[in-house]
Amino acid sequence: MKAVSLLAGVASLTLTVSLAQASGLDVNINNEAARFAASGELMPGIELGGSLLSSDDNGDLTAAGIQLMGTESTRNYEVGAGPRWSHYDSDQGDGGGLGLGGYGYVYLPAVPKLSVGGYGVYTPGALTYQDFDHGSEFGARARYRVAHNVQAYVGYRRVSAEFGNGDSETLDNGPLVGVHLNF
Repeated sequence: MKAVSLLAGVASLTLTVSLAQASGLDVNINNEAARFAASGELMPGIELGGSLLSSDDNGDLTAAGIQLMGTESTRNYEVGAGPRWSHYDSDQGDGGGLGLGGYGYVYLPAVPKLSVGGYGVYTPGALTYQDFDHGSEFGARARYRVAHNVQAYVGYRRVSAEFGNGDSETLDNGPLVGVHLNF
């Protein structure tokens, strides 16, 4: 099943790059996990993105996702919201579904290169398949613009799911460091 999730992740990233000109690449890591994400603007205010997460925080996890977001950016804030399809291949169970999520970041006036914020996605049981009953992913970040098109950040991520066995599992959890490149 790991091969299926890896293929789904590669397919989602390939679809992202082929449908939209890449406008952002993001990589974050910690001792147990790594995530690679790419996004591109389809038209002003509409962004398509894909990601691949590999974690051994609580057993083996490979998670792939693709999302379509309505976005808005100003010099004071960045926000976005939209649907996200996710697939999980883990030691606790396999499956995925369609969720709804969003993000928001605020630039601090006292330190204009610094922004803080976070994101969240919830996938309800009504829109899932295989063993996956429902799940969520939440994160927070403090980002610093080190160059015109480069942000370095520290953050925290928690990926949780409930599978067919009825047990709620934390699939990935912990602090991370990362870099985001804009094109």
